Amino acid sequence: MDSRQTLASSAASDDPHQGLRAVRALRELADRLETLQVERARSLGWTWQDIADALGVTRQAVHKKFGKTL
Repeated sequence: MDSRQTLASSAASDDPHQGLRAVRALRELADRLETLQVERARSLGWTWQDIADALGVTRQAVHKKFGKTL
């Protein structure tokens, strides 16, 4: 069983401790992936509006979250 299957199984666990730890790990992974993809998009010339549209949020939200770091 690979780590993705283990994480998915843990998130669906009947044990809340195990399930909540898996949820936290998934949230951290999603945050890292989002940052990576926003960085890639900006390096390819995407506007904040393009990124916001792809993420389904406002331009202001994306710029507030990533504007100072990129």
